[in-house]
Amino acid sequence: MASFAAPAVLRGRYRLFAQSGNEYSARTIALMRESTVIDMLCQFAFDDFRRPGGPLGQRWLRDPRTFTAEDFAMFRDSGVNVLALGSGPGSYDDAMRFYAQWNGFIASNSQWFTRIDDATDLRSVKATGKVGVMLTAQISDHFRTAADVNTFYGLGQRVSQLTYNSQSRIGAGFLENRDGGLSSFGQEIVARMEQVGMVVDLSHCADQTTLDALEVAKRPPIFSHASARALLPACTRCKTDDALRKLAAKGGVVGVPMIRFMIRPAPPVTVQHMVDHVEHLYKLIGPDHVGIGSDLDMIGLSNGMPATGQPNLTNQPNFDRYGAYFASDGMAHVDGLNHPKRVFDLTEAMVQRKHSDANIRLLLGGSFSRVLAQVWK
Repeated sequence: MASFAAPAVLRGRYRLFAQSGNEYSARTIALMRESTVIDMLCQFAFDDFRRPGGPLGQRWLRDPRTFTAEDFAMFRDSGVNVLALGSGPGSYDDAMRFYAQWNGFIASNSQWFTRIDDATDLRSVKATGKVGVMLTAQISDHFRTAADVNTFYGLGQRVSQLTYNSQSRIGAGFLENRDGGLSSFGQEIVARMEQVGMVVDLSHCADQTTLDALEVAKRPPIFSHASARALLPACTRCKTDDALRKLAAKGGVVGVPMIRFMIRPAPPVTVQHMVDHVEHLYKLIGPDHVGIGSDLDMIGLSNGMPATGQPNLTNQPNFDRYGAYFASDGMAHVDGLNHPKRVFDLTEAMVQRKHSDANIRLLLGGSFSRVLAQVWK
């Protein structure tokens, strides 16, 4: 796979990798080259048991020496400079193990990866040629007390999603039967996260829990991967216009996902429909508050189907609230975006729709860079 820094010219356009016939404009190439591209939820490598030899991600974490230069080429050539992990360690012990493994993996492959701890790292990572990894969590059940926020900040965690899909001590996830809002313990956790400089993520929180957290937030929170319910009324995983406006009023950012049923209620669903969604958010809250949170791994796999080796998420109570439907391969990706260079496709579609360079740079990483720098100390 060739680096996008030296593509082959095809009729004034550029083909970036042999496995695809997609061609990209010079403007798209330049925007990707000039931007620090952030995917606020990139799952790195899902456990795909269909692959001969078993899941790559598990192998890499068990023995970081098995990660090769060829493996890194996929990450480097994706154009993504910084990715935020998407795992959800379910307990204190699980989280300790999770962050120990990732710190070990990054340290063992420091010629290729660097941990993103602060705004200085965000500003410098692109020039190093490395890929930045943000240690995050999709659930906060590992915070037994507020003091644990400090502990995990010390281990490198910089973003925590308050809840996943069900009820916790902090609040309700969107699949919960009753949404009692943010608990007093949850309010304590939010305050401690803001005190140490950890970003509050409300992506999977139920409506009242989301609004309560936005109300008490003193620093900009985020929806790392969410979309607008106005375009998908049946998908209550998406956020209401009220929540999106309040997020923007706090200075926060929403990352648009590349999950098909969070972009359009029924197929077909392509990158053009994703741009429709971006444009809706631009009109509602402005380009300063919109970024990318693909919810795919680097290869382009999505979670949710037993073939990946992950738990069958469709068995969760009230799963119909997702309004889920799947591609022919059983995955949930937007059609055509199930490959490492998918951000090039999104950028090209934005170029074709005549969006300004400034607004495209905000989408690619500028918006999230701003909010992360504001919260991190």
